[in-house]
Amino acid sequence: MSVYGDLVPKIKEVMKISMLSVKKKINRNNRKHCFEIFGYDFMIDCNLKVWLIEVNTNPCLEESSPILEKILPRMLDDAFRLTIDRIYPPPASVKKEKTF
Repeated sequence: MSVYGDLVPKIKEVMKISMLSVKKKINRNNRKHCFEIFGYDFMIDCNLKVWLIEVNTNPCLEESSPILEKILPRMLDDAFRLTIDRIYPPPASVKKEKTF
């Protein structure tokens, strides 16, 4: 069993189901050009079953550990690239720079 081959697809499926369950409550006013970052907490048991613990609509973005110091800036950068940069593309000189 591999993390990316077996566990990540299960996690993605649980996330998809959870988003489908609330899709009518998210962005009810059909606002354009908005996004939200959700914090998903999972647990994997000794049988490698994926359990959704909770979903936060206001996740903590504090870099309180070495791993979070690496993950959070990348996650935020990716979120902005997928949202804000599509509406307001950065200048060509900035696009070519890699931050990570």
